[in-house]
Amino acid sequence: MLTNVTTSATSRPHDSHRPDVGRRESPAAAPPQLPRIDGLDGLRAVAIAAVVVFHLNASWMPGGFLGVDVFFVVSGFLITSLLVLEHGRTDRLDLPRFWVRRARRLLPALVLVVVTSVLIARTVSSDLLVGIGRQVAGALTFSTNWVEITAGSSYFDQTAPQLFMNFWSLAVEEQFYLLWPLVTVALLAFATSRTRVAVALGLGTVSALLMAVLLDPMGDATRVYYGTDTHLVGLMLGAAVAFAWTSPRLRHLVTPHRWGAAGHLAVPAAGVVLAALMLLLDEGTPFTFRGGIVLACVATAVLVLGVVDQGAHGAAEGAAGGGATTPLQRAMASPVATWVGRRSYSIYLWHWPVILIVASDHPSAPGTIEHVLVRLWCVVVTLALSDLTYRFVETPFRRDGFRGTGRRVLALLLRSSRRTRQVVSATVAVAAVVTGVVLLTAPDRSQTAIMLEQNEAAADAAAPVSPGAGSPTGAPTPGASGAPSATGGPTASATAGASATSKTAPSTAPSTASAGPLAPDQRKAAFTMPAGTEIDAYGDSIMVGSLGALKYYFPGIRIDAKSNRRWSDGLTEVTSRGDDNRRAVVLAFGTNWGTDADQVKAVLDRLGPDRMVVLVNIMGPMSRVDRDNATLASVAEGRPNVAVADWASAVRSHPDQLQSDRIHPSLTGAHLFSKTVRQALADLSERNTGTKVSLPDLPMP
Repeated sequence: MLTNVTTSATSRPHDSHRPDVGRRESPAAAPPQLPRIDGLDGLRAVAIAAVVVFHLNASWMPGGFLGVDVFFVVSGFLITSLLVLEHGRTDRLDLPRFWVRRARRLLPALVLVVVTSVLIARTVSSDLLVGIGRQVAGALTFSTNWVEITAGSSYFDQTAPQLFMNFWSLAVEEQFYLLWPLVTVALLAFATSRTRVAVALGLGTVSALLMAVLLDPMGDATRVYYGTDTHLVGLMLGAAVAFAWTSPRLRHLVTPHRWGAAGHLAVPAAGVVLAALMLLLDEGTPFTFRGGIVLACVATAVLVLGVVDQGAHGAAEGAAGGGATTPLQRAMASPVATWVGRRSYSIYLWHWPVILIVASDHPSAPGTIEHVLVRLWCVVVTLALSDLTYRFVETPFRRDGFRGTGRRVLALLLRSSRRTRQVVSATVAVAAVVTGVVLLTAPDRSQTAIMLEQNEAAADAAAPVSPGAGSPTGAPTPGASGAPSATGGPTASATAGASATSKTAPSTAPSTASAGPLAPDQRKAAFTMPAGTEIDAYGDSIMVGSLGALKYYFPGIRIDAKSNRRWSDGLTEVTSRGDDNRRAVVLAFGTNWGTDADQVKAVLDRLGPDRMVVLVNIMGPMSRVDRDNATLASVAEGRPNVAVADWASAVRSHPDQLQSDRIHPSLTGAHLFSKTVRQALADLSERNTGTKVSLPDLPMP
């Protein structure tokens, strides 16, 4: 996350006698000053808006996470420019002073957000505090990215939402602030301007290659996304631009208005490219990590040059060298963009904790008006908190430093009444104690994770079913033990639909190597509403979370489900069971790894056209949900033996029936999931037999 970096308006350019590694520079060629450039605040505003929209609902802007890379480029440019210009003015870099400025710029607001978020989250949901001790330690030491990598956390797949997940980018930037000045000192002392640019570009290239090479397209991308070593390209590209922009000999190469006709097209084209990437790119696509992020950084670098071009040269060379401002510069320097950009750090700190806390207190499902209203409320709360933080925390510490701000606060307290001082002291002490207690007593696993582990353990402990036991002839009578049948009440032996199934069902499950289409009477028998003993279910953690409810609605159902499975795993399991697959099969994959049409078709082809097959679609905060569900609907279309259980639409009407991760069903949600599957089986039966299936409600156990 980018911090607002400025220099004094009285900053001097390089002195004319400063050598560029032994070479004198003429006064006329001195690099420009670095006053506050409001257009860069506008780029910050674009970046933070993209990130916030992505976190509000990823489907609204699937590539909004690229806002972080926009921050990286701008930050790399500003920090490096400041270091070069300071070295030019003073012949040295005061690194301790630089690091203190970074600390007073970052730490006060960070501590406020951490403490406040932890205390409020404790009153809302304990799941928000899973691993909070580790998260706080990472936040306060600016090591969140490596702490979470070591802990095996996932940015893209979580059963417990991390309250400070977004702090990974703060860690990357702070590590950059710590190490890059040391590299810059060496480059300024021993390298020419061209070499400095080459070194920065070389480091960025190596980082981008590491991201591309280390990415496992079939695995989780968190390591390459969080890693400082693999996510440096934006910072290094910004630094390379800064080295060129501050060099009298190279500045013309990075000044768009000196590029001729290409310069007039390059900047708006970069804006179009960046906007397209933010709207179209997906965090689950390999291209994102093998070129997409690099392309976004290059586009941002061009936009940075477009923003600083005429304004910077107008300050250094006069109006004749700068010319009129461009539409981009006017837009980026607008009052709204500047207001948001200057508060971008606080907005970045607050927005994710606010979203999690509000979402836990007011559950809503994507695709509903309620969801939009809840998300708008998150924006209002975030902006209000950010403005207060900017005014009363960021600005005082940036202006007066730690000591100055401490003296002002102390003086204010001394002028206050004794009662006021007591209240303030007690509040601070209580907050500190309570925060410590919360950190020490926070759970290490979410309720979702515990439930999934228990269900998986129960499934693994279940007695294995021998080959052939899934055929109707060897199955116990539905409801014989008093459990509910697929279509009846808890004490019914069978409903009309189940009875018809038991009387007319074939003695064996249909073979995947069918000799030809079933005769009408055979098809009607094969597609009557199945009992639980005639159903196989394969799935991922959504099905694991619904294990008990599925057994309640379908006694005797055979379930093969584990967390983190994908469609290729479904094909493996279905193939390994072969002709022993029962006549009705439920498939629920895609939550973690997306939906590939070819893989789904391969599973359906393996099961053949004579089995009843239900595909359960997905629901969650991922940007690909609608696309994946459209893929499932498209694959099912034209296959009369396949139906889609619309879990997404069902849960949109009942968002309170999801766990805190907004993905997995709660206890009541598991019953909604099972009802949705049951309805899909009934619809499939009616479609193929023409017989109405009655599905009475079952009481909650």
